[in-house]
Amino acid sequence: MSLIRIENLTFAYPGSFDNVFEGANIQLDTDWKLGFVGRNGRGKTTLMKLLMGEYEYQGRITASVNFDYFPYEVIDKNRLTTEVLREVCPDAMEWQIIRELSYLEVEEDVLWRPFGTLSEGEKTKALLAALFLNPGRFLLIDEPTNHLDLHGREIVAAYLNRKKGFILVSHDRAFLDNCVDHILSINKANIEIQKGDFSTWLRGFEDRQKAEVEQNVRLARDIRKLQQSARQKEDWSNKVEKSIKGSGFQKGYISHKSAKMMKRSMVLRDRREKAIEEKSQLLQNAEFEQELKIHSVDYHTRKLAELIKVQICYDGTAINSPVSFVIERGDRIFLDGINGSGKSSLLKLILGEPLDHNGQLIRGSGLKISYVPQDTSFVKGRLMDFARTRGIDETLFLTILQKMGFMRVQFEKDMSDFSAGQKKKVLLAASLCESANLYVWDEPLNYIDIYTRRQLERLILEYKPTILMVEHDKVFRETVATKVVEIK
Repeated sequence: MSLIRIENLTFAYPGSFDNVFEGANIQLDTDWKLGFVGRNGRGKTTLMKLLMGEYEYQGRITASVNFDYFPYEVIDKNRLTTEVLREVCPDAMEWQIIRELSYLEVEEDVLWRPFGTLSEGEKTKALLAALFLNPGRFLLIDEPTNHLDLHGREIVAAYLNRKKGFILVSHDRAFLDNCVDHILSINKANIEIQKGDFSTWLRGFEDRQKAEVEQNVRLARDIRKLQQSARQKEDWSNKVEKSIKGSGFQKGYISHKSAKMMKRSMVLRDRREKAIEEKSQLLQNAEFEQELKIHSVDYHTRKLAELIKVQICYDGTAINSPVSFVIERGDRIFLDGINGSGKSSLLKLILGEPLDHNGQLIRGSGLKISYVPQDTSFVKGRLMDFARTRGIDETLFLTILQKMGFMRVQFEKDMSDFSAGQKKKVLLAASLCESANLYVWDEPLNYIDIYTRRQLERLILEYKPTILMVEHDKVFRETVATKVVEIK
């Protein structure tokens, strides 16, 4: 066991007036399996990059371990996988690599294939296996679930649970619960560390927030009463002083009584100021999940679309078994299947892209579809320009982003400087602004923080839009899905 110490850390990106961290102090144990959570844009990836020494900062970071970072960038994807992994863990024996891959249910033959031919899930697993074979290293794992199907997430969670000594950024609640023993949370006003899994931390966080809300209400009520009482006593004292005439005992008596009343009013004022100070310390970390709305429009018939024995084909070869299902009003359909089974291609086929396929797709006439893609690399420029180009209401668009946790200062930034989660929120907010009969969302929760995931759950359950979705967040799926279609 050794410690990672972060002392008085202050950091801002060049050209930015806002500090990502200011005077932050954190102490971590290198034996911890540490889940790292917080709203998008709070600095989770930034902190990892600081630990890696990629940015200059003020303060001090000391550690007796060296750091490795996932995702590991592979420059030449045409090399054999075994060559890539040798670069990642040069001291590991081949049998060790094969053993680690077996824990992750990856076949040995991937070693002799070009790295670029592996599925995204296979790449994730192979690189994680290699990184954990570097002795004396502390692994920083940034969003490993984004290219993993549900089964893959369960495998990787079980794998990580066998390990120790890592920081894991993830917003998948079930995934975190299955592989971490501590939580590091970047809150609005502070950074906190707590022992236990994510659900334990969240219950404690929400209990504290609820208690602070109740205390805030009580203090607000007390402050109003103290203000009213103090005003009454000050008014009475002032009136008495003005009414005093003559001299002698009567005047002295009234002046004494007036002074006592004034003293009481000062005591009340001190109590009020103390209550105001206590109130100001509350709710600094409150994460209020404001209600979202969606502008869905009912289609004129019950059936919106139907797939009959559809297979996606590449180079004349079908990549999935025939799949058949109907999309009806109010359906919330999740496509399930391993990476590479054609889920995203099926979504694009329904969108109208001319993909080679077998079987039959029947789409209702005049069907309005709103689409959220996986890729966010095209999200750049100003938010206002994006809204105008998309043809959506700017005010509504910015309001939704605010409810998703955006600060006003972010409205003036170029979107290319946004975090991956913020870019995905831009696409989701735009979709919520669009009047559509069907919402087609391809892994919409990639990089999205837990608070926004819960906002979307409540939105879908309340408004019941018709949605066709690929998403591997187990809790989210179990909460909102009405149908799950398996793609084999």
